[in-house]
Amino acid sequence: MDLKNIDRNSLVDIWSVNVDASLPQKERMRDFIRQVKDPYLFRHGKYVVKITFAETDITLEQRLADYVRAKCAAM
Repeated sequence: MDLKNIDRNSLVDIWSVNVDASLPQKERMRDFIRQVKDPYLFRHGKYVVKITFAETDITLEQRLADYVRAKCAAM
């Protein structure tokens, strides 16, 4: 799916999602998915977020740390 062809207004803004923390874990997950509709494609304010997975041994934490380091180095 090409992000350029996505209608941003049709996506749920993650800021509007409010999960009841008193629910059991499975119910919180269901509640989140019910509200966000597509947990792999949503908005975060003005940004569209698309989540994909790759066959790799690198963790999400490592990727995020690399991203932050690269952004800080560019400043």
